[in-house]
Amino acid sequence: MLEVANLEVVYNDVILVLRGLSIEVPDGQIVALLGANGAGKTTTLRAISGLLGVHEGDITKGTISWNGEVISGKDPADIVKAGITQVMEGRRVFAELTVEENLQTGAFTNKDKESVQDAYDRTMELFPVLAERKNSMAGYLSGGEQQMLAIGRAMMANPKLLILDEPSLGLAPLLVEQIRDIVVEINQTGVSVLLIEQNAAMALSIANTGYIMETGKIVLDGDAEKLRNDEDVQEFYLGLHAGEDGERKSFRDVKHYKRRKRWLS
Repeated sequence: MLEVANLEVVYNDVILVLRGLSIEVPDGQIVALLGANGAGKTTTLRAISGLLGVHEGDITKGTISWNGEVISGKDPADIVKAGITQVMEGRRVFAELTVEENLQTGAFTNKDKESVQDAYDRTMELFPVLAERKNSMAGYLSGGEQQMLAIGRAMMANPKLLILDEPSLGLAPLLVEQIRDIVVEINQTGVSVLLIEQNAAMALSIANTGYIMETGKIVLDGDAEKLRNDEDVQEFYLGLHAGEDGERKSFRDVKHYKRRKRWLS
């Protein structure tokens, strides 16, 4: 469904952030995009969602295709209409609006009242806590409830692809499990998911495919279960690797260190 091919993105005509990035999200699958802060994950999402211009960013090379149609540089509203919605990092709910009003904003591009009502009913079924608090101000919800509201708002557009940017960020372990289960449930309804996470254990536990990103490039990709069982991934992402000085090294450094150890032995 989604194909990002050899993408390069530059900010302010100077800062090169993405360096030939290529990923795919097949129909009906969950794809995890992993990487530390500064790897370029959020820039990737901005490029897909058409939001680069807001941040003074430009695609200088490569293409983004959705069901065979190039959508690079399209208006964000048109991308939503095409079936791609995004839940941004940090939830970004409208604090002074009620839960119900927040959900209605998610249906802005959908002019079919019956379709909007169906999406609303499905969202309330998926998130019973939102149904209970539909008249509450969003700013008074807990962090977990706000994350559910952000996902529910994205679901109001009836997406075919849901992009989630760090949905587990700042949540307690029990809430992370709830969000993980919700993502699986959404996927089981036929919605593809691109899951951007630093929590590799959570992401790889539900994904079909995983990509590991570093300094604007993909450094490793493959079946999620194989990545979960990969020694280097386990050391760096699931157990954290530190050098002698205690500083966290890059995944590339871990691979280089491993190769050097093998050569010396």
